[in-house]
Amino acid sequence: MDAIVSALLLLLHVLTGSSSATGTETASTHQLLATLLTAPAAGLQPGSSVAPGSGTAPFVPADDSSGSGTGAAFVKHDPQPDAPKVKGVYVTAYSAGGARLDSLLKLLDDTELNSMVIDVKDDNGYITYPSTNPELLRYGKPQKFIRDLPALMAKLDKHKVYPIGRIVVFKDTVLAKSHPELSFRRKDGSIWSNGNGDSFVNAYRKEVWDYNIAVAKEAAKMGFKEIQFDYVRFPEGFENKAASLVFDKTKDSRVDTIAAFVKYAKAQLEPLGVRVSVDIFGYAASVPAAEGIGQDFVKISKNVDVISPMIYPSHYGTGWFGVKDPDTNPYATIAGAMKDTHKKLDPIGSYKPVIRPWIQDFTASWLGKGHYIAYGKPQVDAQIKALHESGVDEYLLWNAGNRYTADAKF
Repeated sequence: MDAIVSALLLLLHVLTGSSSATGTETASTHQLLATLLTAPAAGLQPGSSVAPGSGTAPFVPADDSSGSGTGAAFVKHDPQPDAPKVKGVYVTAYSAGGARLDSLLKLLDDTELNSMVIDVKDDNGYITYPSTNPELLRYGKPQKFIRDLPALMAKLDKHKVYPIGRIVVFKDTVLAKSHPELSFRRKDGSIWSNGNGDSFVNAYRKEVWDYNIAVAKEAAKMGFKEIQFDYVRFPEGFENKAASLVFDKTKDSRVDTIAAFVKYAKAQLEPLGVRVSVDIFGYAASVPAAEGIGQDFVKISKNVDVISPMIYPSHYGTGWFGVKDPDTNPYATIAGAMKDTHKKLDPIGSYKPVIRPWIQDFTASWLGKGHYIAYGKPQVDAQIKALHESGVDEYLLWNAGNRYTADAKF
């Protein structure tokens, strides 16, 4: 019966159709996007048909997500209806596969924290565990950061940890270098990379979609309850680079292309009984759609089970939410970010996903003297308090070194 219901739900979907920052989205990137995201959203382009074998992503009609409708005629199906209220921490593959794991498990055993977000495909594009799956080996490069994934999953289950698999999608230097045709090339044929040396793969290419979804499907079969997609976007400032780069594309806008990928991934993964979540810039809740990078907060939110805005106080510029230096006032910054988040998502009614923000458990010393404060128990508590007061009970803590504040009021 469950299989029949899942098949019907999938058919319904088809027919009705982030360093010490988050998902290693760095502070400098966020500052840049503070400007990029304020650009007016361009008019949506109609979908284009794509010839079989062209490799470019097919047009998947996204639901109307202008926010004007209530979504009352639609009831979103949660494939994990018995999931706990998630209070989690980010865990690198190195920590998950190494000695750090035991101390992190003790942290969860001793506190109200109950979840780990673990890298399955990391920021470089490496698959973090040995895999013999031909779909993954065609484009990916498995590593042994987590030498025994089944043993890890068994250990997490023993400690009652809700496991979330993080997959970095379109920032993928490994795939860009091995398959330049799936990336963005300069006119001389070389692979484009950003100032940090990272390369992205082309979100218009369906091969890229299916590869990342294949990674997600294997993670689901290994026991992950939720798949969290990060870097679900085009490169920062892409609208200023596109004309000088060589890449395949359709007539669809970047916003529609990203929204279509998310919807497609949800339809593919829901029958497996896993949730789909997406990390998105915190700024996206406060400004119009970011046509340059293809992120529209509402369009993405309507097609996921969980949305995780990255609302680190350190990543908001001077004056946001009436605060001169947001990093120095975590309570006011989180309260302001949540007010904007609800303003964006409340109008979509039953399409509204679980809101589970990333919050800050690191010190942003790079901001310079007077613009940051050391983060510890008072600052983490302040962020959680602001979330609770806004009606949000779920959150994820980010610290790139996986060292977390054990005595916070989780």
